[in-house]
Amino acid sequence: MRCSLIVRAAVLAVATLLTWSGSALAVPFFFSTGNPDGKIATASRPSGAGKIEIESADDFVVSGGNLSLTSATFQGLIPTGAPLSSISSVGVEIYRVFPLDSDVTRTSGPPTFSTSSVPTRVNSPSDVELASRASGSGGGLTFTPGIVQPSFSASNSVQAGGIVKFPNQTTGGNGAVSGQQVQFNVIFTSPISLPDGHYFFVPQVELSSGDFLWLSAPRPIVPPGTPFPAGATDLQSWIRDENLAPDWLRVGTDIVGAGTFNAAFTLSGDLSPVPEPATMLLWGTTMAALGVVGRRRGQRRSS
Repeated sequence: MRCSLIVRAAVLAVATLLTWSGSALAVPFFFSTGNPDGKIATASRPSGAGKIEIESADDFVVSGGNLSLTSATFQGLIPTGAPLSSISSVGVEIYRVFPLDSDVTRTSGPPTFSTSSVPTRVNSPSDVELASRASGSGGGLTFTPGIVQPSFSASNSVQAGGIVKFPNQTTGGNGAVSGQQVQFNVIFTSPISLPDGHYFFVPQVELSSGDFLWLSAPRPIVPPGTPFPAGATDLQSWIRDENLAPDWLRVGTDIVGAGTFNAAFTLSGDLSPVPEPATMLLWGTTMAALGVVGRRRGQRRSS
């Protein structure tokens, strides 16, 4: 009789877990830095014929579970008059925060230096990406561009030639730019899985002629942007080119010499929270009960 009661309790517990509708179920995830503010635009492109790679990065936080990142948008400039068909490819990279995924044995100079090439690596993206997706066959990414405005201007920019190693990193930028404001709608056909953590989002666009420039967004974030979770810090945007890599420079503090910037992007996906302690306790109790039943049944067979 006692075993029968344990079996019934175990079955009830398993049924409860299978129909659990609490916080362990996936919930929608959405993050946005808000609309472009026209302050700065930064190059971000893969390497190509006669062009070296440039990467611009801005940060986001995953909090409270494991994120399956399924889509993103970002806004930037393409040359005036360039057709959308001039967009050859789009890629997205995800970086963690230095010193993760980085070679810290390269350290030289004062304690805040990672190398003598930049003023600091504190709060920068890591040396190498954690994950990446790209358009094209098997790349795990599709994109749809759309023109938001036929003409949009940014007061300053950082492009090729404006990224220089320490101690001459404060170039002031490459000056004002204008072009067509384009939004890129990205679908990750192979979702990116990210546990709790602080990350950088790096979009790259290749054009058949000219360069894509990623537009800045307000820092601190204002509506319709979404705030960072409590206890997390919204870091400023960073940039590097092939000549600076694996190090990075702060767009505002290091290159422009004043101000700090975010970049215009959104992220969407499904967040699967880690089960609450009560849920785990229920699961552990269930397994213990089933173990007792199994042992008692084994003892009866051997008697």
